[in-house]
Amino acid sequence: MALEVWIREGESQESLLRRFQRMVQIEGILREAKTHRHFVSKRDAARIKAKNNARRRRRQGNK
Repeated sequence: MALEVWIREGESQESLLRRFQRMVQIEGILREAKTHRHFVSKRDAARIKAKNNARRRRRQGNK
């Protein structure tokens, strides 16, 4: 997954950096890197997923 950002004519360095950061955010690169930071067994992943689903259902129920 290669992410390239080319500087446009008349574009400032700050604008280029903002555009790059936005692309990284949209692609979810940092989120994926965080999830792969530590090994999580399949059982633990299922447990975390179930916990998050229960939390989401509780939040949706309050609205």
